[in-house]
Formats: sequence, structure tokens, C-alpha cells
Amino acid sequence: MSDDVRSSRVSVLDRRKGSFEAAAHPVRVLAERTAAALGRALVPESALAGVPGLALRSGTAGPVRRPSGGARGGAGEPGPPRGGAVRRAYEQARRAWDRPLTAYYVILGAGLLITALGLVMVYSASMITALKYSLPSSYFFRKQFLAAAIGTGLLFLASRMPVRLHRALAYPLLVGSAFLMVLVQIPGIGQAVNGNQNWISLGGPFQLQPSEFGKLALILWGADLLARKQDKRLLTQWKHLLVPLVPVAFMLLGLIMIGGDMGTAIILTAILFGLLWLAGAPTRLFGGVLAVAGLIGAVLIKTNPNRMARFQCVGATDPGPGDSCWQAVHGIYALASGGWFGSGIGASVEKWGQLPEAHTDFIFAITGEELGLAGTLSVLTLFAALGYAGIRVAGRTEDPFVRYAAGGVTTWITAQAVINVGAVLGLLPIAGVPLPLFSYGGSALLPTMFAVGLLIAFAREDPAAKAALAVRKPGVRWKTMRRRVKERPSGER
Repeated sequence: MSDDVRSSRVSVLDRRKGSFEAAAHPVRVLAERTAAALGRALVPESALAGVPGLALRSGTAGPVRRPSGGARGGAGEPGPPRGGAVRRAYEQARRAWDRPLTAYYVILGAGLLITALGLVMVYSASMITALKYSLPSSYFFRKQFLAAAIGTGLLFLASRMPVRLHRALAYPLLVGSAFLMVLVQIPGIGQAVNGNQNWISLGGPFQLQPSEFGKLALILWGADLLARKQDKRLLTQWKHLLVPLVPVAFMLLGLIMIGGDMGTAIILTAILFGLLWLAGAPTRLFGGVLAVAGLIGAVLIKTNPNRMARFQCVGATDPGPGDSCWQAVHGIYALASGGWFGSGIGASVEKWGQLPEAHTDFIFAITGEELGLAGTLSVLTLFAALGYAGIRVAGRTEDPFVRYAAGGVTTWITAQAVINVGAVLGLLPIAGVPLPLFSYGGSALLPTMFAVGLLIAFAREDPAAKAALAVRKPGVRWKTMRRRVKERPSGER
């Protein structure tokens, strides 16, 4: 055989060998990684750190040897370090939380779960109140369900809107909210509910509270204002940091306080402080604004006997003279009678006329009575997850508008939930604010669900989240599957 023929046969064999190794490479890598993972599960890395040849590294293959002692933790083998399972669980949770779409799904899931559970509790807590006024037992539930359906549409609309469109809504929403809040104070147009002049009748049983939309308007307008000033590097000057943000916020506060709604004014003040904090306001400036707001609030509380009575009921354990603390005390009674798992849906006793506003401001107390400590902790966990995901969205973005708007929405929902729950627990004075997404009230539910949609839209704007969502689109999957089918060998099915 000639040398040329022999060399050509050798080259053909080498090419076939190389192609076989290339084809077997993914299988070999998978086997090596599986062996490495099994080695970690059988023997901790810390136990093999000092043994040559037994170090396990991800993506590389090393000799895997079972411990000679047979069962794990047998004679002659040191057991695993204490807390290893807890540490692994923590690492898995941390890696799961660091995924690009975690905040997106947490905000969407927590918002919808709170709303759905709120619908159940509104129906349970409002049945007796509806029958008391000779209405169908599902009267308040039907209205809340309609508001939730509209709010869900607003949530998904806001989640699909681009950021520039949200910024374009800032000024029209602020002007419209302020105009409606002025109309509330005109006799014949505005209506008073529970002593507060802050409602506009829409005809029939439907009413609108413009101050609830004022919260969303202040967040969008304030975020747009601060973002434009940051782009021009003006936020280092006090006058640009305060003007016109603080005067406009005080104008809205004045319109709200004319109607006597102290609770909404507190939430609006919290939103203002949240925006100033995110803008990097100095401690002296922040403290000065806080001192002025506290002084104004103290004067308003001192000059109103009803507000003073609410402060005196903090921590009360009996109704007091004239039953001045009746609502606060019976809220505690409802929570105390719930126990660990509650009396069951619909089995509340306090909603039978003992607890005022059982389906609005004090729905958390009915939740504790019917679902127990487990139910209330579940609600608080959902709010904590929603708030933490909002902080993550605000902290990871490079867009200043997204940071201010996400921080403002998170401040709004978190502060309102804390004030409502604190009042029910007797730790704070009763401010008359609903539990966000949970209490009865369409005027409060609609802007809050739109705000949750804002957070979802901002979570989608993250570059890593955009890439992950693009991969999950049906069209991309179908193209990938077709490409894989074409690459199969002709002999495969």
C-alpha cells in the first residue's frame, strides 16, 4: 500500500473520530455535571477541601468517590456541617430572587392575590351591613367586583404602556385631579360622607373620591419633575429640589384638608417625603419639611375634637366614657377572637353591627376573626412581598423617572397599609384610610391597581427582564423548535 493511500485513510479516520467526539461532547459534559452534582449531595465540599483529587467544580469532571463508611454520617466520617441545609435553601432562594423576572411575577402575583382575597372578605364583611339597609346581601360585593374588573383592565393597560406614555400622563392627571378636588368643595356637587366633604356623585349608587387619584397624580408628576431636574443636574440646589414640588403638594393637601380628610392627607404627605428622600434631600432640608408638616398636623389635630379623641383611643382596652373608643376596642375584640385559624369565612360575630366600617377601614379585623392569625399573616406577607419587589425595581433601574415613580408607588401602598393595620391593632390612631387593594371602595381600588400596573411596566423595562420575556414569546419558541427539527439527522423520527 502506498504512503499516499495510507495517509488519506488515517486522515479519514481522524476526522470520523473527531466528529464522534464532538457529537458525544454534550453527553459527556452532562454526565460530568451530573456526577459533580451527585458528589456534592453525597459529600460536602468543605469535607473534601483538603483531599487532593476530590475537589468538585461546576462544569468539570473529577473522580467521585463514595465515603467508605457506607451511610452518610457513619463511623469514621465527619457529618455535614450544621446549618448546611439551611444555607443551601438560603442560597437557592437568593438565586431565585436574583432572576430577572422575579420582581415582575411577585408584583403581578401579590397584587392579584390581595385583590382576590379582598373580594372574598368584602363579601363576607359587608353582608350584614347590606341587609341592615334593606339591600341584597351581595350589594357591596357586586360593586367591588365591578371595580376590580375595571381595575384589572387598568392594571394590564398600565403594564403594557411604555414609560414615555406614563410621563405624558403626569400633567393631565395632575390638572384633572386638582380640578375635581376643587369641584368637591362646591355646594351641590360635592357630597359629605362620615363628616368628610370629599366625594362627587356619579349618579345612582356610584360616587367618586378625587383625592385618591390625587395620590397617583402627585407620584407621576413629581417623578417627571425630579427626573427632568436630575438630567439638568439641578437637584443639588435647594430651590430646585423644593420648588415647585412642595408648593404643589401643599396645594393638594390644602384641598384635601378643606374637606376634612386627615387620613388621605397623611398618605399624600408620606408620598411627598418619599419623593424628597429618593431625590437625595439633605437631612436638614428633610427635617425642616418634616417639622413644618408635623407642626401643621398638630395644629389641625388639636383644634378638632374628633381627631383628638382618635389619638386618645390608641392602645385602649375598653370603650371608655360615651363609647368614644368603641370602634378601636371592637377591632381588637375581633382579632382576639380569631385565634390561630379563625372561626371560618362568614362566621364573624363583630360584623353583626358591633364593629363599624367592617368592610372598609376595619376589614383587616374581620379577616383576623374569620381567618385567624394565619390569614392576617398571609395578607401581611403579600404586602411585604409587593413592597420589597417595588424597592427592587426602584433600586435596579438607571432611569430616574422609573426610580422616583416606583419608589413613590411603593411608599404609597406600604405607608397606607401600615397606617390601616396599625389602627386596627390599636398601635396608631384611626386615620380612616382603607387597606390598599383589599378594602371596599372603587375610588381607592382603581388608582391603586393602575399603580401596581406601573410597577409591572417598570419591572418589564429592566434589560435582563426584556431579554427573558423575549425568549418566552411563542413565536421565538416556535422558531427555535423548527430550527431544532431541521437539524435532526435524516434517520431520526
